[in-house]
Amino acid sequence: MRKILFFLLISLWANTTYAQLGDEAYSFLRLPSSTRVGALGGDNISLVECDPSLGFHNPALLGKEMDNMLNLNYMNYISDVNIGSAIYTKAFKDKGAWGVGASFFSYGKIPGYNEENQQTGDLSAKDMNIQGFFSYDLSEKWRGGVSLKFLYSSMAEYNSFGMGVDAGLSYYDSEKNFSFGFMLKNIGAQFKSYYDERQKMPWDIQLGISKRMAHAPIRFSLTALYLNRWKFDYVDDSDKEYDGDSFAQALLKHFVIGVDWLPSDNFWVGVGYNPKRGMDMKLSGGNALSGFSAGAGIHIKMFDVSASLAKYHPSAMSMMVTVTTYISDFKL
Repeated sequence: MRKILFFLLISLWANTTYAQLGDEAYSFLRLPSSTRVGALGGDNISLVECDPSLGFHNPALLGKEMDNMLNLNYMNYISDVNIGSAIYTKAFKDKGAWGVGASFFSYGKIPGYNEENQQTGDLSAKDMNIQGFFSYDLSEKWRGGVSLKFLYSSMAEYNSFGMGVDAGLSYYDSEKNFSFGFMLKNIGAQFKSYYDERQKMPWDIQLGISKRMAHAPIRFSLTALYLNRWKFDYVDDSDKEYDGDSFAQALLKHFVIGVDWLPSDNFWVGVGYNPKRGMDMKLSGGNALSGFSAGAGIHIKMFDVSASLAKYHPSAMSMMVTVTTYISDFKL
C-alpha cells in the first residue's frame, strides 16, 4: 500500500514539475523566482538591475547597491498549488554583498485512497529551499557570486533532504549597455531519498547575454541553458510516431529569448519565449500560448511592484507578483 501511494505521489509531482525532467529531485528549482525573469521566458542570468530576486538565478547579480533590500514573490502555479519566495540583501564592506532567502512550493491538499478506493483523508506535499548568497566585485566590470541551498521535500510520510551550490559570474559594461552571465547551478546531492533510490539534482550550466539598444529603450536577452546535455528524454509512450527531437528542435530547446522595454527607471514591460516549454506542452488543436510569457513592473513611492504571466503546465496560466523595497526607507 505504501509503495502504491508513494508512486502515485511521485507521478503527480513529476507531472506538475517543469519540462519533462521527472527523474530529478527538487525540480521546483527550475521555476523562476523573479517576476522579471518570469516575464522574459523563465530563465535569465545576465540582467543587471537593482532587483534582489535575480540572485536566485545568478548570485553574481547581487551587489552592494542592494543594501538593506527586501524582495517578496508569490506565484499561483496551478489551482491550489502555490509558490512563494523571499530574499533579503545587505552590502558587505565596499565591494561585496550577502543575502538570505527562501522559497516554498506547496502542492495543496491531495486526496488519499487505499487499494479498495476508499478515501483515507487528505495528504500534503511540499518543497522548501533555504538559501544563503554572497557576491563580490572582482573588478569594475566583473562580479562573482556563490549561493548555498539547503533543500527539503515531503510527500505524505516520505521526505528528502539535499544540498546544492550555485556559482556564477557577471560582466557589465555600462558604456555599451552590455552584460554577460555564466552559471553552474544546483551542483550537489540528495542525501536522503524519498524511498530507496536517490535522484539526481537538477544541475545545469548556463550562459546569457543582454544588450540594450543604443538609441531605443529596448533590451534583448538570450540565455543558453541545459549545456550539460544535448537531447532530452521523451516520456509520452502513447505517441508511437515520435522518435525524438530533430537537430533543430534539440538546438532550440537550449535557448530562451527575452525582450524588455525600459522607457524610464520607474517602469518596464517584458515578453519572452521559451522554445523547450512550448514544444514540451504542445497539444493538438490548442495551447497556443505555451512557451510565451509577459510581465510589467512599476515603481510606486517606496515599492517596486511587478507581475508576470506564463504557462508552465498545459492546464493553466500561472501568475507571479513581486514587491521589492529598501527597508531603510521606512523610518522606524
